[in-house]
Amino acid sequence: MEQRYQAVLAVIRDGVPVVEVARRFGVSRQSVHFWLLRYEDSGMPGLMNRSHRPSGCEHQMAAEVDVLVTELRRRNLFWGPRRIQHELARVGVVPLPSVSGIYRALKRANLIEPAARRARDKKFRRWERGGPMELWQMDVVGGILLADGRELKALTGVDDHSRLCVVAGLMVRATSRAVCDHFAKAMRVHGVPQEILTDNGKVFTGRFGRKDTEVLFDRICRENGIDHLLTAPRSPTTTGKIERFHRSLRTEFLTGRIFDSHQSAQSELDAWVVEYNTIRPHQGIGMVAPIVRFSSPGIHLVGPSADTKALTETRQGPDWINRRIGSNGVICVAWQQISVGKHRAGHNVDIQISKDILQIWDGAELLKTALRSKPGEVIRKKNASILKAQ
Repeated sequence: MEQRYQAVLAVIRDGVPVVEVARRFGVSRQSVHFWLLRYEDSGMPGLMNRSHRPSGCEHQMAAEVDVLVTELRRRNLFWGPRRIQHELARVGVVPLPSVSGIYRALKRANLIEPAARRARDKKFRRWERGGPMELWQMDVVGGILLADGRELKALTGVDDHSRLCVVAGLMVRATSRAVCDHFAKAMRVHGVPQEILTDNGKVFTGRFGRKDTEVLFDRICRENGIDHLLTAPRSPTTTGKIERFHRSLRTEFLTGRIFDSHQSAQSELDAWVVEYNTIRPHQGIGMVAPIVRFSSPGIHLVGPSADTKALTETRQGPDWINRRIGSNGVICVAWQQISVGKHRAGHNVDIQISKDILQIWDGAELLKTALRSKPGEVIRKKNASILKAQ
């Protein structure tokens, strides 16, 4: 301000030419003329520093849109800027604000948590199957609380290409039988996929136990011609789509909720899954609902009908026998000794006999598949039990 005042005095009081004053103070002639005009209009206050902020901005978010953005966020705390932009487009907001503009509006309203986000590992590679029914991702998740204090488990599954939730079945215990019942129901509704990707849980596979055995889930996959793929140990990012589904399930459906009963929890979950599949847009597939991708013309090929006789068969007939496991964990069939584990001592098991193979079942769990080393006559001590559907 002092420099400007001295420049103005040199022109007005001393009669120094503007060009000379500009050279003396190291500014342009235009600046000196601008100072003279401001001094004539406002005196000394006219020479003070002023804000360079423009009086208006043609692409600034309108006040009514700003209010709508913040209200959408307050009513739906799990909606991010992209989802809010999508909802604004659906209601016809013009001009549509950018994602970054919506983010800034949320930040001004203190609706963005300041917690730092973890940087994505550069080694991660996104992948997706080319069409629906090529691959299902499945997992078991807990955290569904009942009023009586119990916690339910859920078998969840999504189609890799479309993100369609193909199964979300609740159970008190994640036993092999309960998991496979929900799995079979999903195949009866949607058809049989080409492949299934799961982790290494005992309900899914017996390949990593003490003995490599075929569990009921593996048997159903084999009988339906499904390739069962397993993730590497401690690699949850391989099943990233089902893990992302679990995040949506927790934030949008389970947070702060306790259900009255198993049946009410399942019915409310079914209703949420319908909305998830048919209404809710997904960022990973271009902000469309999964049903749009799953049923796109020329892409979706309905899988074959599911073969679920492993869940309903009766274990009677000449190819079934029953044995009790000895204290040493061994059973004997036609003079062939087979170990199934000391921890199962005293259990009655059913054995399916074929020409070359023996399959040992404990209820719905396939304990072991063994080659017949002594194909002699089998002594039938008593008939096998009847497997009852649960």
